[in-house]
Amino acid sequence: MKLTINGIAQEHVEPLTVQALLDVLGFEGKPVVVELNHRALFPRELGETALHDGDALEVVQITAGG
Repeated sequence: MKLTINGIAQEHVEPLTVQALLDVLGFEGKPVVVELNHRALFPRELGETALHDGDALEVVQITAGG
């Protein structure tokens, strides 16, 4: 399955949820904001939202700073 993640085309194995993809990308347990096809997802949606060929995601890790 072809996905575009933060503007970069990537190939991933199907089937895959957003949360499973985040785990593969190394974001497991980290606070992130995810936009799927120009729609922001609630954290509760990450584990239940399936990805499909051609989807585009933007993933931003939330960090604290001062």
